[in-house]
Amino acid sequence: MRAVKRTSLVLFALVLVLSACSPSESADTGGGSTTAAPLSTGVSTEAPQPDQADAPTRSFAGTTPAPEFPAGLEWLNTGEPLSLQSLQGKVVLLDFWTYGCINCIHIIPDLKRLEAEYPNELVVIGVHSAKFLNEGETDNIRNVVLRYGVEHPVVNDRDFEVWRTWGANAWPTTVLIDPAGNVVGGHSGEGVYEVVQPVVQGLVDEFEALGTLDRTPVQFALERDGLPETILSFPGKVFIDPNSGLLYIADTARHRIVAADPASGNVTAVYGRGEQGYTEGGALEARFDSPQGMALSPDGRVLYVADTNNHAVRSIDLETGEVSTAAGTGEQGWPPATGLATQVRLASPWALEQSDGILYVAMAGTHQIWSIDLASDVAGPLVGNARESTANGPLAQAELAQPSGLAIDDEGVLYFADSESSSIRSAEVRKSDGVTDVIAGSDANLFDFGDVDGIGTEARLQHPLGLALADDGFLYVADTYNSKIKRIDLERREITTYLGSEQGWQDGSDARFYEPGGIATLGDTLYVADTNNHAVRVVDLPSGDTRTLVLKGIERFQPPPDNENYRGVIVETEPFTVGPGAGSIVIDITLPPDHKVNEDAPSSAEFFASGAVADFGANQAVSLTGAQFPVTIPIEFTTGAGEMTADLTVIYCREGSESLCLIQQLRFVVPIVVDGGGADQVLLDYDVVPPQL
Repeated sequence: MRAVKRTSLVLFALVLVLSACSPSESADTGGGSTTAAPLSTGVSTEAPQPDQADAPTRSFAGTTPAPEFPAGLEWLNTGEPLSLQSLQGKVVLLDFWTYGCINCIHIIPDLKRLEAEYPNELVVIGVHSAKFLNEGETDNIRNVVLRYGVEHPVVNDRDFEVWRTWGANAWPTTVLIDPAGNVVGGHSGEGVYEVVQPVVQGLVDEFEALGTLDRTPVQFALERDGLPETILSFPGKVFIDPNSGLLYIADTARHRIVAADPASGNVTAVYGRGEQGYTEGGALEARFDSPQGMALSPDGRVLYVADTNNHAVRSIDLETGEVSTAAGTGEQGWPPATGLATQVRLASPWALEQSDGILYVAMAGTHQIWSIDLASDVAGPLVGNARESTANGPLAQAELAQPSGLAIDDEGVLYFADSESSSIRSAEVRKSDGVTDVIAGSDANLFDFGDVDGIGTEARLQHPLGLALADDGFLYVADTYNSKIKRIDLERREITTYLGSEQGWQDGSDARFYEPGGIATLGDTLYVADTNNHAVRVVDLPSGDTRTLVLKGIERFQPPPDNENYRGVIVETEPFTVGPGAGSIVIDITLPPDHKVNEDAPSSAEFFASGAVADFGANQAVSLTGAQFPVTIPIEFTTGAGEMTADLTVIYCREGSESLCLIQQLRFVVPIVVDGGGADQVLLDYDVVPPQL
């Protein structure tokens, strides 16, 4: 069960709750609760009596001065190092984290929610105290700040100076400092918002009454400022369809799935608006949140997606493009439980693998592997007892550590990248008496990692995230934090470096990668989601020669405008059936008698199409200034079905009264089917009724 989280008007206790990652081997990281040692600043963790907690005369303020940050540390998301002295008058929250820890990722939404509710009263500062060597590099932290959209300052505490000063003992740990610069208390683990928000509100009320609360807005120089746009943004996983040969890319930080021809690079479909959220609907209407692994249904018609931050498995109908939910409720779940797939609560599904109608899910958030029976729609834990550790044994009793990559062989042995233990492990998932085992990497503890080729437990990896079984018999590994691709001879359990050296970007026979997160194989080709290079790499397995896949035509899949906040008139037309090839859009706007389109004001039309049914070319946006309707706009139609949106702004006036203009905003939503027997034009017509003045 979850630990009880206590709050009071005096302090909130430092409590180690479910799944807090701890560098101490004695920490309880499973379903039970553990109380951590109090902060070294002397803040008491003694819980108040209920009548004390409700007493209105109690103060939220602390009495112990907060220690300052050491000099010489590297900072991100700020133009200069910060000091707690300079932030007096603000409530300050310190977040001790390390970027590979799933529990640290889980509280990012809580921190964003607090920042949104207290934009001028609260300053969050991330203290990044790295577990892995790779996580201690400032450039790598910068990439994670960008990947997860972190907008508060982050200090690189690679040598644990701040950690030791504050006596932190688990990832994540949050600490509050009041506007007078005193420590209020701390909390370890997840569930941050519920614990912290009442205390923040109490501090705001108390120091506002004292007249010492500073609500002056604070602006920080963010790492994202001035960065160029990339086609992909931190792609996490790739999947190759063995039937169609299409490559599916989890464009993780852009919250969408991209389908492309891996030979030509031509993009054939995009699923997701490219905006963070959790909605179902058409291909370019649905929303994902940091999607990762993918798998195909047995009949090849549905692509399943691990929608990681939505704690769900989504399904994409590859014929219609419709996106729905296959498993999960959208809420992070605890405790793990078996039930109907759409009714159980998941926790950060990271990778998927389908075999014989069973969808296996690497449930990183509960340190388990789940199974979903696609015929019965029953989902539940299969491997792991939800305690984070390295113990092997019977499937349900084994202890995993953030599994993040899956691959299954013909015998029913499921291999998984156990990222936080830096090992590759296996589970005999088709046996009633199946067990887990370690294939490569240490099974001693969660802190035995490195970069050593070797046999079995002699080998060392660093936070691997991806696996793929190839036709050549090797199990390929994305050894993520070592920025390498390795491969395992499964008979000998020997792992060797196949490609990569220092992190970077280099094609050819001496390829370099930058934290690759996912891999997939088909025939003699290996596909790599080269996460921090915002690219997909293609490797010829016999030679090792590597190239970067150049994606083409993704601009044709811009999502339609969102109607929710549109303030003009929305016109939903009947479906149009048109023929492929050259065609046109005819805009026929009827203005009131004696009125005309103003010849000087900027009237315009802009077009969008889903399903790639129309190519507007240079006519994506056209001027209608001074136009006389009807206006014909040439376009190209492409066989398929989709929806076109046309946004029109028409500025018109009465003849002879050009100085007095009226504005008509129109949005046409047009379903389109392009086949061999249709017309060659789409008509957009509307009668404008002037407002009553």
